Amino acid sequence: MKKFIETIKNIWKIKELRQKILFTLAILAIYRLGSYIPIPGVDVNALEAATSGRGNNDILGLINTFAGGAFNRAAIFALGIMPYITASIIIQLLGFAVPYFQRLQSQEGESGRKKLGQITRWLTLAITLVQGGTFLTYIRSMPGAIYPDVPASIFWLSGIIILSAGTIFAMWLGERITENGIGNGVSLLIMIGIIATLPTAFAAEVITQLNQSGLFIFILEMIVLFFIFLVSIMIVQGVRKIPLQFAKRMVGRGSGQIPLAGARDYIPLKVNAAGVMPIIFAQAIMFLPTTIAGLASGPEGPTSDFLIKLGDWQSVPYNIIFFFLVVIFTYVYTALMVNPKQYAEYLKRQNAFIPGVKPGKSTQDFIDTLTTRVTLPGSIFLGLISIFPAFVANFGVNQSFAFFFGGTSLLILVGVILDTLQQIESHLLMRKYDGLVKSGKLKGRSGMQPIGAGM
Repeated sequence: MKKFIETIKNIWKIKELRQKILFTLAILAIYRLGSYIPIPGVDVNALEAATSGRGNNDILGLINTFAGGAFNRAAIFALGIMPYITASIIIQLLGFAVPYFQRLQSQEGESGRKKLGQITRWLTLAITLVQGGTFLTYIRSMPGAIYPDVPASIFWLSGIIILSAGTIFAMWLGERITENGIGNGVSLLIMIGIIATLPTAFAAEVITQLNQSGLFIFILEMIVLFFIFLVSIMIVQGVRKIPLQFAKRMVGRGSGQIPLAGARDYIPLKVNAAGVMPIIFAQAIMFLPTTIAGLASGPEGPTSDFLIKLGDWQSVPYNIIFFFLVVIFTYVYTALMVNPKQYAEYLKRQNAFIPGVKPGKSTQDFIDTLTTRVTLPGSIFLGLISIFPAFVANFGVNQSFAFFFGGTSLLILVGVILDTLQQIESHLLMRKYDGLVKSGKLKGRSGMQPIGAGM
């Protein structure tokens, strides 16, 4: 405890770091305030009553979680930062398939990144207009959600403008945190939305467990949650280091030349190079059958037992399919993120090689094989993490609190917190203060795309 207090004092002593932290907290407070300001013409009480039974088991519940409840409140930040996330993912995927975007990402340096940023912003606006129109249609379908004296045309026009401005403003807030604050701004906005639901969920879980199961079960549950966080941190930080050897250099002239041993380095292959993207893709796929069936069957909803179970996130069929989808998408996304051919070409240009492996095609095959092997435990872990909330919910954990035992919520919290703490530790070490840990080195998502650029 004394070490922790001393570290807090050291953080506060560094003026630049103190200003960055206070600036970040102020921006996050503004973002949370905006999530409680409703769109004009919306009866918030009627809307919350109509959406009170909605959980996280569909696409709307997922958006509401990332928006910190602003979606169900029809706030000006109802869409949150999600259109920007969608646009960033689209741009990233285009970088794998379209030569123009490949050049912008890898060959044109800072100017290319600025062009990609501008394209991403315009695409965000286009996505916001589409999603905003869909959201307003959803609001109007709720009984009593719109005041009867509000003209439809005025509601649509003002709603689209406000939602678009809210998303653009949220995106701007995220960029300001990244530039002037601490941590990745977009990631922090998503994390603060997720954390916003934690106090209510935790209080409900405490009341439920103490009234039904007793104190021992609650303590056991907290221990399980603690170990889940530890394992998640290990997987997020885990890397397989491929040793590298650079060619020897000759120093001197003529017969007096002296060979110097080549430098040593390594290629870090992350156990979880795909981040949370496989879970997000798998969730999107799982939502499709029930959504299409619901639209086709009308107000009664799907009548097939299998489709009903497929829409229940606690059912066995849902979790079996979900697990395998996560494993498959982990391999697919890792294959997109890790390019063995580029590694082999880069090593050849740098006059470096992997000991015991021939340069060129052999190096490419070696990295590809090793990546496939390393991805296996990472994909299985992601699959287990994705279904663990259903597992604990079936054992009596409150549904809202169960989502913190796994899935996107857990991985985003772990990844963003580690990334932010890594930046804080860097400031401490630069001023020759002790870091946040006694030994080793705190690692964030180095080598992983931050949320907003592929999560």
